Amino acid sequence: MGSSAFDAVVPVVCVALAGLFAMLAEAFRGKGEKMPIGGLAIIGLVGAGFASVLLWDRNATSFGVVTADNFSLFVNLVLVVVGILTVVFSSATIERDGLPVGEYYALMLFAIVGMMLMAQSSDLLLMFLALETMSIAVYVLTGLRRDQANATEAAFKYFLLGAFASAFFLYGIAFIYGVTGTTHLERAGAAIAAQSMSDTPMLPRAVGLLIVGFAFKVAAVPFHMWSPDAYEGAPAVVTGFMSTGVKAAAVAAFARVFLSALGPLVDDWTPVLWVIAALTMVVGTVVGVSQTSIKRMLAYSSIAHAGYLLVAIIAANDVGKASLLFYLASYAVTNVGAFGIIALLGSKEHPNDELRDYAGLAHSHPGLALLMTVFLLSLGGFPPTAGFIAKWYAFSAAVTEGYYGLAIIGVLSSVVSVYFYLRIVVMMYMTERDARPVPAPVRGLAMAGLGVSVIAVLYLGVLPAQVINWAEQSIATIF
Repeated sequence: MGSSAFDAVVPVVCVALAGLFAMLAEAFRGKGEKMPIGGLAIIGLVGAGFASVLLWDRNATSFGVVTADNFSLFVNLVLVVVGILTVVFSSATIERDGLPVGEYYALMLFAIVGMMLMAQSSDLLLMFLALETMSIAVYVLTGLRRDQANATEAAFKYFLLGAFASAFFLYGIAFIYGVTGTTHLERAGAAIAAQSMSDTPMLPRAVGLLIVGFAFKVAAVPFHMWSPDAYEGAPAVVTGFMSTGVKAAAVAAFARVFLSALGPLVDDWTPVLWVIAALTMVVGTVVGVSQTSIKRMLAYSSIAHAGYLLVAIIAANDVGKASLLFYLASYAVTNVGAFGIIALLGSKEHPNDELRDYAGLAHSHPGLALLMTVFLLSLGGFPPTAGFIAKWYAFSAAVTEGYYGLAIIGVLSSVVSVYFYLRIVVMMYMTERDARPVPAPVRGLAMAGLGVSVIAVLYLGVLPAQVINWAEQSIATIF
């Protein structure tokens, strides 16, 4: 076995080693001693990003089940950016909130290992193991503030519902194996294509079970009920990590399974996903409008964005395929930035995640108010931000494929969602702050991280062509 047999797993190994070193550093750290464990995390993530760039266009495969095609490498790079920004925002908030430093970074890195493997898996069983690796780490991260009842409740709900969703997913894999005799995506796809003309009642059941498993992970309606509680109970910086990383990994795996292996059954699963996407967009925006907690509001916003991502999967023409990866990148830098601001403005006693906590923010923290405005406008789909271009490509792909109803629902729900994003902007700029304490100023590395996020949001909104081209070339490798 030559050295090239291990090439595809190098990005994953970089992050896994960083996670192991974080655990070791925590084990040897004396009480009160400060160690740069966040620095270890950044080294591992940069190494993974560098390895992903070196593997570009090489289509490396390891052990026959881990594929480093351009599709998975694009997702890897998105996850590396999310991971680095999360570490940067965590460095300013983690000790303030009394979280265990080593545990926190180790769990975050192992969650990213699961996310990367989900995107790189070409076998359903490995994808399931990767899903569980990611999920268990994220369950623990959600309940990391053990002294807070709502964090424990959120983690418990997420764990219970996640266990049910995993069972559905595993049953779906079992049915696929029963019909095709394999769990390898390429071989299963060939077997399904050969049987597509014959009546095989187990195949639609398998597809339905897999849809349940994936829809839970991307927080699509009606499998979204865990999302608002988990987002509200977790520390804000973990919420930002969950809402971007978990979604990116789940959507990547969703696309790989449904657009390649289950491509021959496209006429069976498209109507189901159409209904789920429409419900997800409508419920996410309508319920989001009534929220007073910013974290819950952004949770429902995240649900609506899952609907927009499903539109890109359904309209799987060339534009739709490219828009899927571009949307993931745009949403990741926007949402992790917005949650970064929420985390940085909070404190252990005052989380500052209610709408009224943002009254007069433009007077006390003008820089943060401006950055938050850019992130919110991007989530709402205003030009010239990344969110506008991402939605434009997703909806235009739906129109090109003749899904006019879906595109209309998407545009209308996007217009309604503008109301709750602008509500925060109005609160920051046009409302006087009452007697509540003013949040502490944010300095240094965290401000640099927010600056990078906002530059990425504006760059993707003004000059998207290069990233769209990369996305198009990347997703072509799974067909």
